[in-house]
Amino acid sequence: MIRLGVNIDHIATLRQARYRGAPTAATPEPDPLTAAQVCLEAGAHSLTVHLREDRRHIQDDDVLKIAGRFRTQLNLEMAATPAMLDFALKVRPAEVCLVPENRAEVTTEGGLDAHGQAQILRPILQKLREAGILVSLFIDPDAKQIEASISLQAPVVELHTGRFADAGEKDRPNELNRLIQAAKQAHQKQIQVNAGHGLRLSNLSSLLSVPHLHTLNIGHSLVSHALTVGLKASVSAFLQAMQKS
Repeated sequence: MIRLGVNIDHIATLRQARYRGAPTAATPEPDPLTAAQVCLEAGAHSLTVHLREDRRHIQDDDVLKIAGRFRTQLNLEMAATPAMLDFALKVRPAEVCLVPENRAEVTTEGGLDAHGQAQILRPILQKLREAGILVSLFIDPDAKQIEASISLQAPVVELHTGRFADAGEKDRPNELNRLIQAAKQAHQKQIQVNAGHGLRLSNLSSLLSVPHLHTLNIGHSLVSHALTVGLKASVSAFLQAMQKS
C-alpha cells in the first residue's frame, strides 16, 4: 500500500494571512498542530512541513510543537543551508527532505540540483544520517539527478511531479514516462521512491501507474478539498484513491 504524507504548510498559510505580526495575546487559527492530529487520526501516515527561510507559513514553533507530539511521523522539508541543518539536528524529525528554495517563488518550482550541488549536499547528508534522520532529496525525474542521488548515498528520493501535474493531455504521457523510468532507476539501486507536488484526486489514477512508489506527499489540493468536505473526509478521499493502485 502506498503511504500518504500530508503537507500542512497550507494550514499555516491561512493562519498567517490573518495573524502574521498579530499581538501575542491573540489565539491564531487554524492551528497546524491540531490539523496534524486530525490528519493522522484520519489515516495519514506522515506529516510534512516546510520551514522556509522567510517563514512565510510554518514557523519554528510549529515544527517544535509538531515534533514534540509526532516526531516519528514528521518529515521536515528544508533548504540545504547551515542554519537549517542546525535546526534539524536540534529537532531531530524522523525524516528530512532537502529541497531547493527561492524566496521569490510561490511554491517549490523544481527539483534540487543534486548533480550540481553534490559538494554542498554531501556533508549535510552525512550529518543528518549520523543523527539517525532519514534523508530524502526532492529531485526532478531525471537520470542525471538519480545518479547523483545514488552517488550521495541518499536512501530516499522524492520525485517532483509538478511537470506531470501541469502537463496537458498531449504532454502528460511523456511526463508520466519520465517518472516511471526515474522510479525504476532509483529502485534498482534500492533507493526508496516518494513523489509529490501538484498531486490531486483528478490525476492520482494516472500517477499510480508509476512503479515502486512508497509515499505520496500531498498538500495544497488536499487542504483545498478539506475546505468543502472537512479535513478528515479529505484525507480519507485521498487514501481511498491511492488504494485503487
